[in-house]
Amino acid sequence: MPHDDRWNLLLTRLEAVMGRLEALFSPVEVSVETTEEPGVLAWRWNRQASRGQLQPIHLLPTLQLEDLLGIDEQKHALVENTRRFVAGLPANNVLLTGARGTGKSSLIKALLPRFGAQGLRLVEVDRDALADLPEILESLTSLSGSFIIFCDDLSFEAGEAHYRMLKSVLDGSMLSPTGHVLIYATSNRRHLVPEMMADNQGTRHEAGEVHPADAVEETLALSDRFGLWLSFYTIDQDQYLQMARHWVEALGGAVADESAFHQEAIRWALRRGARSGRIALHFARDWVGR
Repeated sequence: MPHDDRWNLLLTRLEAVMGRLEALFSPVEVSVETTEEPGVLAWRWNRQASRGQLQPIHLLPTLQLEDLLGIDEQKHALVENTRRFVAGLPANNVLLTGARGTGKSSLIKALLPRFGAQGLRLVEVDRDALADLPEILESLTSLSGSFIIFCDDLSFEAGEAHYRMLKSVLDGSMLSPTGHVLIYATSNRRHLVPEMMADNQGTRHEAGEVHPADAVEETLALSDRFGLWLSFYTIDQDQYLQMARHWVEALGGAVADESAFHQEAIRWALRRGARSGRIALHFARDWVGR
């Protein structure tokens, strides 16, 4: 093949590659038209291909703060932080961590009925969409209200880079949220990333890492960016039975035989291998349904 032909072929292939890269890294199109709908209190960030959009959530949970038992201390702290936030006072980003089913996500969702009339709004963002945080924040800067970006079940595996964008937004970046945006996140892991026994072996240098302690600090620094930490714990049997009774009454049921109710509720928890508010609610639905 002549030299000119080879050169033209190379240029054609380079143009094709550049076209693919441009499409891959093109900025996300943000649609915020739905945010103008009156009466909408919550949205979900939906990413399809290269397009991101805030989609309104019309059917919200009717859960009230009073329905969440056994977490009074955590509830008081989160409500007080949110009260300051909607009042325009300084408030913190919040990380809620602990055992599953203990009310972390429910507590955040229950803030809407309490503070929705005061301007609180909720934007749910999946962990895999955290790379879109700059676009999401930009779309909220021109809107009125107090916005909580809600990240549920937040955790990262070793080697993932998604957490870097969240860390930058939480603190120390030009993209940090303005005064009317906070981030509330829940996780079963206190530090959001796996912690390995090898992390404690400071004298060993794995995979060529010259300063292994610095690498550990890098991964743990994300949780430190949250100003308020709230920890949730497993409950004892008395608290579980109290929650089960509460949900039975909230669902319109009754407890005629106290002993039989306790036995069935305990048996239900034993089959699930745990006691929590979520399991108490599941049992109450079954009890009332029967």
